[in-house]
Amino acid sequence: MKKLLLLIALCTTVSSFGQKDSLQLGEKYRDDQLYIGFTYNQLFSQPSQVGGSGFSYGFSGGYIKDIPLRREGDLSLGIGIGYGFDSFNHDLKVTELNNVYSFSVDNAISSNKFSIHTLELPIEFRWRTSTAKKYKFWRIYTGIKFGYNLGNTFSYVENSNAINLQNIPNFKKVQYGLTISAGYDAFNAHIYYGLTPILENATIGTSSIDTKILKIGLVFYIL
Repeated sequence: MKKLLLLIALCTTVSSFGQKDSLQLGEKYRDDQLYIGFTYNQLFSQPSQVGGSGFSYGFSGGYIKDIPLRREGDLSLGIGIGYGFDSFNHDLKVTELNNVYSFSVDNAISSNKFSIHTLELPIEFRWRTSTAKKYKFWRIYTGIKFGYNLGNTFSYVENSNAINLQNIPNFKKVQYGLTISAGYDAFNAHIYYGLTPILENATIGTSSIDTKILKIGLVFYIL
């Protein structure tokens, strides 16, 4: 927790100074930024047999290129690239036999988690109250974030045996969702609403698994 608070404080300090430098470019300026985000994650649109997810979290970071749409700089398009890590506690059991993966619910297993590593490609429509001489401002950034799965791991404990399944083929490689970030200066609330199921060709009995991801947290823009 101390390391997290130190990182947040550092982000705030760097943002205050970096923003000043990036805006002193005349009336038409580019607000290129690094971003760091921390989220509380939940799974939704799950089959009725599957219970709600427990405490789950994620963090992400990357770079966004700013493309001004108006001379005043209050509207722009942001295109970026980054990395995301997410960890989920969940109730879905994954098993493998002869390279065939199946899904079920088993309340007897414990420490049931899965984690994912993602290449992020955010695209944002950006509105802000900044000017070339105004370094602290309100902002609303909304758009879509594409993700390419770099790796996934499903792990749980069954009868004292640790089971680890890596890079299962049912995990959808390309996913995307809607995003919105809003706030003042460095501190911004952030929501990601997944539009694509995280699994494909996956069922529990006759029920399709259409599980999606919801993330709620904070994002810090630096520089």
